[in-house]
Amino acid sequence: MKIIGENFIGDKISAKGNSVFSTFNPKKNVSTPWQFTEATPNEIEEACFLAYQAFKIYRKTKDNERALFLREIANEIDTIKELEEVYCTESGLSKERFQTEKERTLFQLRMFADFLESRNWRNEIIDNQAPILKKTYIPLGPVAVFGASNFPLAYSTAGGDTTSALAAGCPVIVKSHPMHAATNDLVAQAILRAVKNTNMPDGVFSSLNGISHQTGQALVLHRHIKAVGFTGSVQGGRALMDLAAGREEPIPVFAEMGSVNPVVISNLSLERKALFWAKAYADSISQGGGQFCTSPGIIIAEKNKHFDNFARLLSTELNKIETACMLHPNIKKQFINKRDHIIALDSVRSLSKIKKEHDNYIQQSVVIVDGNSFLKNKALREEVFGSFCVLVECKDQYEILDIIESLEGQLTGTIIAEKEEDIQDLKEVFQYRVGRLILNGVSTGVRVCKAMHHGGPYPASSTPFFTAVGTDAIKRWIRPITYQNFY
Repeated sequence: MKIIGENFIGDKISAKGNSVFSTFNPKKNVSTPWQFTEATPNEIEEACFLAYQAFKIYRKTKDNERALFLREIANEIDTIKELEEVYCTESGLSKERFQTEKERTLFQLRMFADFLESRNWRNEIIDNQAPILKKTYIPLGPVAVFGASNFPLAYSTAGGDTTSALAAGCPVIVKSHPMHAATNDLVAQAILRAVKNTNMPDGVFSSLNGISHQTGQALVLHRHIKAVGFTGSVQGGRALMDLAAGREEPIPVFAEMGSVNPVVISNLSLERKALFWAKAYADSISQGGGQFCTSPGIIIAEKNKHFDNFARLLSTELNKIETACMLHPNIKKQFINKRDHIIALDSVRSLSKIKKEHDNYIQQSVVIVDGNSFLKNKALREEVFGSFCVLVECKDQYEILDIIESLEGQLTGTIIAEKEEDIQDLKEVFQYRVGRLILNGVSTGVRVCKAMHHGGPYPASSTPFFTAVGTDAIKRWIRPITYQNFY
């Protein structure tokens, strides 16, 4: 399948602009051969108007028709022979990671198809007392979806945002991520084939290229866009939230943003299972080069010989792991800057010997700091996007609770403890800081199912009420309406 490099405005291919960019191969440290034309204001206007027109038809489609559409998207993506090579070239991620993410993407599409065919997914309520009332839900309208840098498939063109919005009855305009525009190109073509194969209205899906902020800003501000899906940094998500709130008609931005995913380990667990947890967390910290929103960035425990032993073991295990390729030189640069700033702090002691890091590869590393210094320095509580972890040694359990209360909202929090230990106070404090609280596990690995909540208090996500994973993600793109005295 050929990579086109232009904008997909419904079933039309368009390249009216003069701004052209290429993606990057982080492993070879060179630009890829593919070029992409950035969308112009006129093309953005055309895509938004087409989505507005398509919404008038698409919102009337039956659940089983949209289910068929989602399954056809999955089938078309599954036939793209070139997808693995392009994905790995643009991201530097492994073939194993590609296969895992592709399977997740296809699973999400088919899961929502099954969900649409389930009975009363809208949870409609009917009250037959006079007056007769029926509460149901209707789609919001065209949705703008921003592709994520770290998940070229599962959180991008046909990822959870797009899938759940299409399931709800909302047309989608994807703003492709410039780091993997070729992967987007192939997937967008697959979606548009599915549009034709299932007779969906032209404009139910469009994809626009953009390397500048102007493309995304124009989408968020457009009068026909009724909601936004975003996965990325706190800075980027907050900028979109402010833009959307400043519109004449404010719209919701469902942003999944930063998280340090704190972990608290008990004294007894450190005494009994230090090596087990050191191996588990070395693997979790280094997984995917630490480029996961659920990567554990802070591990907290009481200062004693058992925590000292754990720190040594964790550092040793991390040193055994090969250096990881970052997604892009800019992401490596940001990682190095934040990591080195923290290491240079007077209160911080590095437990890793940082070797020379060539090209776009980085070394997994860990530092240690006392609880009082951690509380005083906000930089220690901010996400470092990559394989990096801050160990916090506290004087007692009260300081641990103070630290948890000092944290901003997180996607996850984890408690490592033995069965006989009382963790009620810790659980009570933790649950008001996180969207998912884990006992004796690791935060990386987000199972796609109805019970999953992938969100959390701000700034983990823009609102704690909605999840970006699982069938409840559809609730972001619908609103309630009550019909009175309709038969």
